[in-house]
Amino acid sequence: MEKPARTAAGEQFERLVEIMARLRSPDGCPWDRAQSFDTIKPYLLEETYEVLDSIDARDWPALCEEVGDLLLQSVFFAQMAAEQKLFGIEDSLAAIIDKLVRRHPHVFGGAVANTPEEVKERWDRIKAAESLEKGRTAGNLLNSVPRSQPALAEALQISSKVARVGFDWADTDEVIRKLHEELDELARARSSQASREAIEDELGDILFVIANIARHLKVDPEQALRKANAKFRRRFAYLERRLAGEGKRLEETPLEEMEALWEEAKRSG
Repeated sequence: MEKPARTAAGEQFERLVEIMARLRSPDGCPWDRAQSFDTIKPYLLEETYEVLDSIDARDWPALCEEVGDLLLQSVFFAQMAAEQKLFGIEDSLAAIIDKLVRRHPHVFGGAVANTPEEVKERWDRIKAAESLEKGRTAGNLLNSVPRSQPALAEALQISSKVARVGFDWADTDEVIRKLHEELDELARARSSQASREAIEDELGDILFVIANIARHLKVDPEQALRKANAKFRRRFAYLERRLAGEGKRLEETPLEEMEALWEEAKRSG
């Protein structure tokens, strides 16, 4: 008889944990044994972005594989932590299980939440209370926003945090007006031949405001930019194919001709 999916998943997870322990053992793999928390960090980011790429491409077989690769990173970190007697994978699992139950009282308790917004508000309240219980001061609102993530994602999280306590523009139109102000400031900095640092500062303000526009429009700016990047790649590849078909080189093609091919690419999707 076929085992229930949950039982099979548990056995597979245990097998993954066993394999990771074997790879890190004295008679295991030299490369795996040589790794540390710091050396594995880049692979965590790489696997995260490969998961996102698979989702964007709607490539479900690839996503299946990439989810496994991402899961491996968690097991790898937990194995190294266990070796240093910091914690084990079972502690990480218990922590997330407890957190999910605790922060979903509308599912596992008697609370009521009928909309995603109500769920998010309750989640934030519970999280804030937990921080106080752990001795974290209430005056450090942005301490929980990781500095190591992509800057656009960090800007979105920062602005979301402060917006929840009322530090926000009234509506999207106000944020767009702010964007025009920042663009004017950049133009003035350029015309006055300001320093590179001053120009960089003005450009940073523009990007931060754009992240806020995305938040007001309920759009993830990181995903929006990823899609824009993918669209640009697709259209530029079309341009390259058309030129190659005519035996022309990119660097020898006049800009006007490339722009005409770009318009073709836009019309072709």
